[in-house]
Amino acid sequence: MIEVEESGASIRAESADAGNSRWLTDYARAGIAMMAEPAESSSLSPAPLISSPLTDQVDLDPLSNSRAELSYAGDSLRTTPMGIRTGSLHRVTGLIYEVRGLPQPIGSLARVESSTGQLMDIESVGFRGDVTLYMGVDQARPLAPGAAVYPLRTPRRSAGAHRSVIEQTSPGVDERLLGRVVDGLGRPLDGRPPVTSSSQDGQRIEINPLTRKLIGEPLETGVRAVDSLLTIGRGQRVGIFAGSGVGKSVLLGMLAGRVAADVVVVGLIGERGREVREFCDDILGPKGLQRSVVVAAPADAAPLARLRGAFYATRVAQYFRDTGRHTVLILDSLSRFGMAQREIALSTGEPPATKGYPPSVFAKIPELVEMAGNSSNEQGSLTAFYTVLLEGDDTNDPVADTARAILDGHIFLSRDLSEMGHYPAIDVERSISRAMPRVASAQHLTRASAFKQMWSKLSRSQDLVSMGAYAQGSDPILDRALAKRDAINTFLRQGMTESTPFSETIERLAQFG
Repeated sequence: MIEVEESGASIRAESADAGNSRWLTDYARAGIAMMAEPAESSSLSPAPLISSPLTDQVDLDPLSNSRAELSYAGDSLRTTPMGIRTGSLHRVTGLIYEVRGLPQPIGSLARVESSTGQLMDIESVGFRGDVTLYMGVDQARPLAPGAAVYPLRTPRRSAGAHRSVIEQTSPGVDERLLGRVVDGLGRPLDGRPPVTSSSQDGQRIEINPLTRKLIGEPLETGVRAVDSLLTIGRGQRVGIFAGSGVGKSVLLGMLAGRVAADVVVVGLIGERGREVREFCDDILGPKGLQRSVVVAAPADAAPLARLRGAFYATRVAQYFRDTGRHTVLILDSLSRFGMAQREIALSTGEPPATKGYPPSVFAKIPELVEMAGNSSNEQGSLTAFYTVLLEGDDTNDPVADTARAILDGHIFLSRDLSEMGHYPAIDVERSISRAMPRVASAQHLTRASAFKQMWSKLSRSQDLVSMGAYAQGSDPILDRALAKRDAINTFLRQGMTESTPFSETIERLAQFG
């Protein structure tokens, strides 16, 4: 902000251009001299002769020169960003940076200057009185008390002059993302040029629930257990629930490589960093990556980066859905997303509620999930798969319980099956697809029900049969299941590289009905 007051007159100029600050002050003083006395007055003191950036020549007429330069200054002021304002780092507590003198709305971005002169991106997450609370978008750098904090589009002062801070553009959401691997902030991880946009492409799109296209078409996943017994519809949101080490990554890899979709968007949120390259090279491969977008915010990323990564991946999937393409979103994992929000909420002072999770966690999860699904576009669809980590195999985990209530189906993975080498380790008894009655024929539903009955009898009577205590003929369904036990296990087991067309899967299901 430039304010010059002389002789009872004043000019107030708002500028954020690095090269204009000093000479604009001189122009303002020249203008004050002009306003202080009328132009026809013989006592007018000669205004300073100032060379304009427009020309290297100086007008010999002081009055003409001053008016021309003041006019140029006014034009420059109207085209420069508003205000030079900085805050000061007051305190750092855990993940929170407390800043004075820079009130910003929640969600606004700013930059703090580290002790090494580097700028670190931070985001406003709350406020206490006149103190604004920020969290780092990236990993923390060395900071000193009183460090300068700049809002975006504002110059920073360095070596006695103002130097422009480059305005951060929004991560792009368009066709250029196909085949790309980016981080949670949309920055490239594959060494290729960034995909950026000056518009608000990354903002959430509100969808009227009455305009959503109904689910009415099955989605071919290539996984027999899913296509036959848990048929997924295009536009459905499904959760994959499992404890650690049970085979979530195996099932995700099978889905990503075989699913019948035009575009696959993969969000690796809060998981192991080494899995990013494994997923790209081994699971997707060069051919699969061509139709995919990978957004990676691994476990060592800042909580805000993980949170924003999940929203960014969903927004990318929305874009391809709205362009009329069948899109599949795979987000691994929804639990890590909830944990990132828990870190943010607890750091800002929000009290914990259920098992240490603040209430905002249970508000953010539906906000994210409701972004997926179909829209009013009749050609495109967006089917989403979310992995949910069951801590200690506890199905009543708060995040799991919330997700199960708002999703359109859930696939539970069994640790017992995993330990037996049965992959994918899908527990068909506990799993359900709420959209299956809308996309499967009556005959298909009857055969799937018969298969589940046989599988349930085998599971519940396994100990009885193993001990030889079961008398054949006591249960006709169990007798039929025992006769087809090997065929049942062969049907449900499937290799990582094995894919079965949907029509063939339904035909093979007929042998059990």
